[in-house]
Amino acid sequence: MMSSFKSLGVNECLQNTLLELGYKQPTQIQIQCFPLVMTGRDLMAESQTGTGKTAAFALPLLQRHAECLSEAEIRPIRSLILVPTRELAIQVEESFRKYSAGLGLRCAAVYGGVAPETQARRLKRGADLLVATPGRLQEMLRHQVFDLKGLETLVLDEADRMLDLGFIDDIRRLMRFMPKQRQTLLYSATFSGEIEKLARDLLDKPERITATKRNSAANKVQQIAYGVEQRDKAEILSYLIQGGSWKQVLVFVRTKKRVDMVTEHLQAEGIEAGSIHGDKSQRERSQTLERFKQGKLRVLVATDVAARGLDIDALPRVVNFDLPQQPEAYIHRIGRTGRANSSGQAISFVAPDEHKLVAEIEALMKRPLKLKPVPYFDNGVEMPAAALPEQGRRRKATKVATPKKPAVPEYVASDAPSVRPSIFGGGRKKR
Repeated sequence: MMSSFKSLGVNECLQNTLLELGYKQPTQIQIQCFPLVMTGRDLMAESQTGTGKTAAFALPLLQRHAECLSEAEIRPIRSLILVPTRELAIQVEESFRKYSAGLGLRCAAVYGGVAPETQARRLKRGADLLVATPGRLQEMLRHQVFDLKGLETLVLDEADRMLDLGFIDDIRRLMRFMPKQRQTLLYSATFSGEIEKLARDLLDKPERITATKRNSAANKVQQIAYGVEQRDKAEILSYLIQGGSWKQVLVFVRTKKRVDMVTEHLQAEGIEAGSIHGDKSQRERSQTLERFKQGKLRVLVATDVAARGLDIDALPRVVNFDLPQQPEAYIHRIGRTGRANSSGQAISFVAPDEHKLVAEIEALMKRPLKLKPVPYFDNGVEMPAAALPEQGRRRKATKVATPKKPAVPEYVASDAPSVRPSIFGGGRKKR
């Protein structure tokens, strides 16, 4: 097996750039994809989040375009990368810019949340590679800001998520603007029947690659599920963050309204928290994400749509405040942590009405996700019940006899944090 970018066939300029960026050796998906993409073959690649999927298509495309650099004043778009969300578009374009340093290539991105006129001005001289979300791309093509007549390669990145978000019709409409003779690359963390059908319609005898076990969660992610009441979730979240001395937490919430509610609760508890969702402008979302990456925010609360494509190095922990309606989304969520050979933790709050969702996740992963009681923390350290002094031990929790009554621990410690009675004692904290 190849163990270096040099032996993989990556050119010297790209090798030097990767070295400066801290890339020591290619990942499994990169090893398998690079030679196939270079040959121009269509490709279906299945790989979980955090395995180097972007570089798997970016490196060979950049190398091919650099070997045959366009000298036209207005560069034709030779590669188009379609992505489901603004955040992912920004992330992928940033990756292309970093990788392409010194190659003389032009990279650009178009996505919603930014004035189309601004993006159109940046594309006056064309681009070798364009990253785009389906909606904004359609808008620009209809207004003839640019065309795709010179397109050589189409990449569908996170194709499963694009289908989840209802972009299938947009994708099919976009095909009318592209040459029929092209290379098409489809990348997805999970494959479904719909993905297979899309591949049959758009790809020509594709090579298939599976770099990780189908629908598997990251091996280095510890998965924990706590049985809680729906009404107590916000209180429990703030208790765990403070009691466990959590430093950087990405929290997934089902709706925009609940994102705001959770964020406001955390802020009221004195926890530095920010939020991103579809009603916020792209500038607000970008600024909040940057503050989180820099450690200026302790918690980032987001919906699935807004959080898709977030690339945060060594993120230690994600929390499923609400379980996703689609079990595949659980795989994507926990893939935000445990990246780049780092360990991570994924914690899920499971209310009585979410037990069905747990069963679907277990069926997909083919492993149990057992409910546990919420832990007790002492100076940021999780304490097993046997290690606590008698007065600090929690009373015996009600055993989960049926899906309707998950275990919710109660505490009687005289020095218990003020948050405990409102969460576990049955009463509600007064504000």
